[in-house]
Amino acid sequence: MEDIFSKIGTGLTLSQKIERKIEEAIRQKKILPGTKLPSEKELCAQFAVSRTALREALRRLSARGLIDIRKGSGIYITELKIEDAINSLHLFYDLRFNSDLILQIIEVRRLFEPEIARLAAVNRTENDIKTLQKNLNDLKKCDPDNTQLEVDLINKFHMNLAKATGNPIVIISLEPVYSLLPRMRNLIYGNIEGEKDYTMHYQQELMNALKVKDSKKAYEVSVILLERNMEIYSKYFKAS
Repeated sequence: MEDIFSKIGTGLTLSQKIERKIEEAIRQKKILPGTKLPSEKELCAQFAVSRTALREALRRLSARGLIDIRKGSGIYITELKIEDAINSLHLFYDLRFNSDLILQIIEVRRLFEPEIARLAAVNRTENDIKTLQKNLNDLKKCDPDNTQLEVDLINKFHMNLAKATGNPIVIISLEPVYSLLPRMRNLIYGNIEGEKDYTMHYQQELMNALKVKDSKKAYEVSVILLERNMEIYSKYFKAS
């Protein structure tokens, strides 16, 4: 790997330069996931740096999930998964959760969810329909006092709708957003009479559109649900 990792000189940001050099090689696919990197001694020689600078760079790369340092085995390039990207966003949203974030989430959903519903109506499989219908049936049978289960089931419906698009980028982008919906809906169901029935009615309307692959109707029903979300936010949260 001497043609990939060459001398980079010295300076106060030496470890950062090493980190960026290795990251660049990963991004450009000069070194592929699962590849074992040279030993620390070999890397120090190739970069012409001290072990201290190298270890600091490796520590940061490991913390970011780009490499896996296995004691007694070596340093390996990590195979990044969808879950890795999602988990990072989970943490970001959890730390920022407040009334402002709730508004931002509703705005993002208004931009994307109608198109997701439209795409799901086109791409959904019979298994998707069965899964979504089971979500709705479970919600109908759910004990009305079990608010947490209710909001979890509604959350699953939205996640399974996103999966029905067949586009993994949709899942990466919106799964962290949907993970916050139970917290939002707990507030809603705790204060607004009849909101569950309203949601179930229009989710069934959306299901009916999906079953016959009516993408226009799926889009329109999704818009109705999201306008309701914004109405509730404006009335109960923004006002306070």
